[in-house]
Amino acid sequence: MSGVPDIEVPADGIDTTTPHSARVWNYWLGGKDNYEVDRRLGATMEQLYPQIIDIARASRRFQARAVRYLAEEAGVRQFLDLGTGLPTAHATHEVAQAVAPEARVVYVDHDPIVLAHARALLTSSPEGATDYVHADLRDTGTVLREAARTLDLRQPVALMVLSTLGHVADPVEAAALLRRYLDAVPSGSFLMLCDTIETEETLAASDEYADGGAMPYISRPKEIVRSFADGLDLVAPGFGSISLWRPEEPAAGEPVDQWGFVAVKP
Repeated sequence: MSGVPDIEVPADGIDTTTPHSARVWNYWLGGKDNYEVDRRLGATMEQLYPQIIDIARASRRFQARAVRYLAEEAGVRQFLDLGTGLPTAHATHEVAQAVAPEARVVYVDHDPIVLAHARALLTSSPEGATDYVHADLRDTGTVLREAARTLDLRQPVALMVLSTLGHVADPVEAAALLRRYLDAVPSGSFLMLCDTIETEETLAASDEYADGGAMPYISRPKEIVRSFADGLDLVAPGFGSISLWRPEEPAAGEPVDQWGFVAVKP
C-alpha cells in the first residue's frame, strides 16, 4: 500500500454547522462542549440505538482501567492517545500520573474545539509531561514527529486507539495504519484498542450516523477487530466486550457491543 489517502487537514476554525465525532461523543457522556448540530445527531442516534450511551461510558471506564493497569502493573511510562476527543474526568494523564507522576502523555486529535480545550485543560504533574498534537491520526509522519518531542520512541509506548478506528473504513488501510505506529515503537510497547462490533443494530446506527452529516464511523465483524492484534500478545482476559475487561466490580447489564483488547509487542 503506498501513501495514506484522504488525510484530513486540521481545520483552523470550529465548524458549528456539521456534527463532529468528538463533540457528539461529549454529548453522549453528558458534557457541555457540543453544539446544537451535535446534540441533534446524538439524540437521533440514542433513539435508534440506546446502547450508545452505555458504550460511551464503558469506553471511558475501559480506558481508565487499562491505563491504570499499564502504568501500575506493566510499568509503562509513555502513552500516545490517538483520537483523544474532548478532555473529561479520568483522562489518560490523570490516571497514569496518579500511579506514576513521571508518566508522559501525548494526545492526538484534529478538531479545533479539542485543540482549544487541550490548551486550557491538559496539564501535567511537575515530574511528567503532557502534550497535544493537532493532526489527523492517519498522518503518521506528522504525529510521530510531533510526539517525539515529548516521548522517547526508543522506549516502550502505549498506543491508544479507542473508539476511533471505525473512521477508517477500509480494514486493510486500518491494519496498515496500526502497523505503521507499531513499527515506530520498540518491543515491550502496547496497543490498547476498542471498536464497535458488527450487529444488525450497529450497522443501522452507522448508516444513520453517516446520514446525519458526521464523518462516517463503521462497525466491524469481531474477527476483523480481533485481527488488529495479530502479531501481538494479548493481555488477559484477552479480546472481548470492554465491559468485561478487568472490571473493578461485577459488570451490570448486558456486555456492550464495543469489543477490544490490550496487547504487547513481543
